[in-house]
Amino acid sequence: MTKQSIFGRIAQLTKANINAMLDSAEDPKKMLDQMVRDFTNSIADAESAIAETIGNLRLLEDDHREDVQAAGEWGRKALAASRKADELRGAGNTVDADKFDNLAKVALGRQLQSEKEAKDAEPQIASQTAIVEQLKTGLNTMKTKLSQLTSKRDELIARSKTAAAQAQVMDAVKSIDIMDPTSEVSRFEDKIRREEAKVRGASELAASSLDAQFESLDDLGELTEVDARLAALKAGTPSSIEQ
Repeated sequence: MTKQSIFGRIAQLTKANINAMLDSAEDPKKMLDQMVRDFTNSIADAESAIAETIGNLRLLEDDHREDVQAAGEWGRKALAASRKADELRGAGNTVDADKFDNLAKVALGRQLQSEKEAKDAEPQIASQTAIVEQLKTGLNTMKTKLSQLTSKRDELIARSKTAAAQAQVMDAVKSIDIMDPTSEVSRFEDKIRREEAKVRGASELAASSLDAQFESLDDLGELTEVDARLAALKAGTPSSIEQ
């Protein structure tokens, strides 16, 4: 991936509206996972590209500093050569004086060249410095958004797990609803009620049989009294009726 495409990717990702993207996503968690991967990979690529850009800027700054230093050094050499020429000319040695003046001119020419190179590099250094600062800002923004994405993804995962647990609990509660006629508890209760009703029926039946037996005893008592009175009549004993 070229540096231009990486820088374009940085600009694209830093402008990404995460909330709007999530609202339109069919599967927000899946999309967040993909976005986390995209941001992580892009951050790694951007860090490498930005490091290279900073390295190139530092080379420009080193060259500029060397040109400035060279200009100063050539200026000092030109001054020294010019003074030497003046000294020789003052002593009447014009030949050597001219030679040192020529050296001074050469030094001044080198000084001008170094100054020009330094000056020409300054706009490029300023531009590259601004770009590096923008890239650093964009990279920091991407890292912040990656942190937000990770937190959002973790939040969604936690909420999803909570919702699943709640649904599981609700399903469990529904399965043991004692008011539900189809539940095991309700069927067991109905079975017990039928057994209790059967016991009551048996009790009523037993009570009915006992009543019949006692009624038979009452009838038997009446018959015994009749026999007693008949025996009394035969014996000539007055009965309670005659008395």
